[in-house]
Amino acid sequence: MRVLLFATAALIAAPAAAQDHSAHESHDAPAQEDHSAHGQMDHSQHDGMDRSQHEGMDHSSMNHGEMDHGEMDHSQMNHGGMEIPEGPPPPRAFEGPAHAAELFFDHERMAAARAYNHVSHGNMTTGTVLAERLEARLSDGHDAYLWDVSAWYGTSIDKVVLKTEGEGELDSGAVEDAEMQLLWGHAIGPFVDLQAGVRVNVEPQTTAHLAVGVAGLAPYMIHFDAAAFVSDDGDITARIEAEHDMKFTQKLILQPRIEAELSAQDIPERGVGAGLSKVEVGARLRYEFVPEFAPYIGVEYEAATGQTADFIRAAGDDPDGVAVLLGLRFWF
Repeated sequence: MRVLLFATAALIAAPAAAQDHSAHESHDAPAQEDHSAHGQMDHSQHDGMDRSQHEGMDHSSMNHGEMDHGEMDHSQMNHGGMEIPEGPPPPRAFEGPAHAAELFFDHERMAAARAYNHVSHGNMTTGTVLAERLEARLSDGHDAYLWDVSAWYGTSIDKVVLKTEGEGELDSGAVEDAEMQLLWGHAIGPFVDLQAGVRVNVEPQTTAHLAVGVAGLAPYMIHFDAAAFVSDDGDITARIEAEHDMKFTQKLILQPRIEAELSAQDIPERGVGAGLSKVEVGARLRYEFVPEFAPYIGVEYEAATGQTADFIRAAGDDPDGVAVLLGLRFWF
């Protein structure tokens, strides 16, 4: 039986050995290769082969490019003639001067260059003016305009901050409420500034306040500004603002916004009651033709609460209402 298998294998190998491989000697004439012998091969001979014999073949003796991939130690490979260092730097790495350039240049000039590099990169001064809200507020029976502008100048650590906001009647142009804040901002974290300074209310009456608060970026990209105020009359109030930009596209952005005002006591002359005095909830949809210039439309619900709402009703006005917003946001 074994002799018969060897004879069969010889018959299969014979036509293959008869192929003319001379064409492989030259790359100029690949079409001259004689593949006719493949057509004469009787593949039915494979069907008679004992599969157990095939499985018993020693494939380890085959020459696969004379490379045993299974036993190759890749950790010993030399990448570009360089060995990858391991462990901490050797002691000799810390020998010599702290600044190697001083071996070739005057050390005073190099110290001045390093100081300038620190100022121009790590302590660079910048300035920005941001008009967050310049808008007309259209509501039933009370159309108004509003501004909310801030500016700052300084470094990423310390800066001077100026804020102003207010509103008035759209028909007459009369200003009903206006304030300005001059603050010093100091970074107390990568995304949060501590701000302290003064606030002056110009309308409806002139009042000065001490102001202290925090502003920055909270988790989930929520911009916030929270501050407490102490007036020259000893009244304590607070304000919290938060907003979040939701990008539909790179240019179309929806900005939900909420603002709340609180007071530690009743302030009848200003029509403010103790506790949560006012809440504003709204959303603005802006289109940024360029990042610095974006008109928007929106809607906002404003409501006075508690004693503040009673003061407003006593004056003959509604304590709450919905306004349609048309505005512009820009910065430079």
